[in-house]
Amino acid sequence: MDNFEEYLRQGEPNKAEKAKVWKTAIGLQQVDGLKPSDYLIATAKQNIEGDISIEEVKQRIDSYYKQHPVKETENRTEEADKVSARIAEILCEQTFTFSPAEYLTIHRRLFQGIYSHAGKIRDYNITKQEWILNGETVLYASAESLKATLEYDFEQEKKFSYKGLTQQEIIEHIVFFISYLWQIHIFGEGNTRTTAIFLIKYLHKLGFKAVNNDSFAEHSWYFRNALVRANYEDLSKGIHKTDKYLICFLLNLLLGEKHSLKNREMHVQYNDTVNPKNDTVNDTVFYLIKENNNITATEMSNRLKISLSTVKRKIKELKESGKIERIGSDKTGHWNI
Repeated sequence: MDNFEEYLRQGEPNKAEKAKVWKTAIGLQQVDGLKPSDYLIATAKQNIEGDISIEEVKQRIDSYYKQHPVKETENRTEEADKVSARIAEILCEQTFTFSPAEYLTIHRRLFQGIYSHAGKIRDYNITKQEWILNGETVLYASAESLKATLEYDFEQEKKFSYKGLTQQEIIEHIVFFISYLWQIHIFGEGNTRTTAIFLIKYLHKLGFKAVNNDSFAEHSWYFRNALVRANYEDLSKGIHKTDKYLICFLLNLLLGEKHSLKNREMHVQYNDTVNPKNDTVNDTVFYLIKENNNITATEMSNRLKISLSTVKRKIKELKESGKIERIGSDKTGHWNI
């Protein structure tokens, strides 16, 4: 994220706006643990400087990967680069239609050529293990009801009137709408990034022109985890759905408030962390590795907002307990559960 700070400090409006867009585009890759390449960063800077257009950025990225095909274990860097460029393009456009078709189109534009199902409604049921839920999953909409559910949610939002509401009430309703939209999980992959872009465009349509996209640039993984907590409950364990985390995110995003956004506080066992018998950090490190077996200790440190030494200590404990093992070298290897 520091790559674009120079443009924000210089204060040139056009460059600053482009830098904000690129920070958001790159930051949103964190929701899937992805990191764009140095080549993408350098190419983005050329766009910010005005040397090349966003279309030329996309062409250069496509050409780069044709000339430098990546190994199968590294191909998500290509995804991060291409999707970052496409997000930047969409965010720079002054167009938007509030409709299911727009939502589907955003997904298609982001992931065409990356996912075979880009822009298509999934025809199978899904579950996803979440580290903040100790490996449990949110209950997503069934494949048979996806189209009808999506259309219903959009219809209800179109009918809703924001007239007479306070800023707090407006934000609470937006949270209600966007959390249910995400819970449908209409696509096989790429739901959070698609939902984030749709939300940003919708907020602009509602008149929130000064959206602080730094929230997405720096806390995109928090945004995803907040969506998870807004859609998960297990009453047998005293766990209730809560939208408080998502509300804090939007208050920072729209009103410039300074709520602390810490992923570990959303973990269902967060209140037990003071008890040494419940090692939540061990659990979260384990599920991050289970989610992405190529993740690095540094990436885990950044996502959990804890020190690198703590992450390494937890990795060592997990290895000694036989839960994980390292296959190959630290640089090119991967984790095995």
